[in-house]
Amino acid sequence: MSVPIYIVDAFTEHPFAGNPAAVCLLEQPASEPFMSQTAAEMNLSETAFLWPENGGYRLRWFTPAAEVKLCGHATLASAHTLWETGRLPRDKRAEFYTLSGVLTAEREGDLITLCFPAYKLVPAEPLPGLAAALGVEERDIKEVFFYADNALVRLRDEAVLRTLSRILPH
Repeated sequence: MSVPIYIVDAFTEHPFAGNPAAVCLLEQPASEPFMSQTAAEMNLSETAFLWPENGGYRLRWFTPAAEVKLCGHATLASAHTLWETGRLPRDKRAEFYTLSGVLTAEREGDLITLCFPAYKLVPAEPLPGLAAALGVEERDIKEVFFYADNALVRLRDEAVLRTLSRILPH
């Protein structure tokens, strides 16, 4: 089976910069093993799979290890690919059906605007071991919020954040 796959550098105008994503354009749904194995082969943070559905496109994102519910840069790359390949007219809004609901993308000149779901932040107590997992002191965590399947941690100050950026993998 021959399936077109594009590598798109999101958030940049220059090749080999920005945030790369693979975009796999399908005519119909593919099996989860196919999508999972393809994403593992691409070995990028995300590979997007899309196919026509209900006047828009079904969109799913896979990392090399698992499916994810939402990925901004791979959505941006998917919309760009649809317009650049002529599968979607440049003046038409891209509509994606995803595990996170309906997402849209529109062109505004050379820019693309994405419309994503708004999540409500729910205040929470830090989970046991959170500070240690982040490599900070308990006192460095100012606030914790949950949203969807994610957590947002507000740190005491920028100096603590800069310490994290030196020790966490990029």
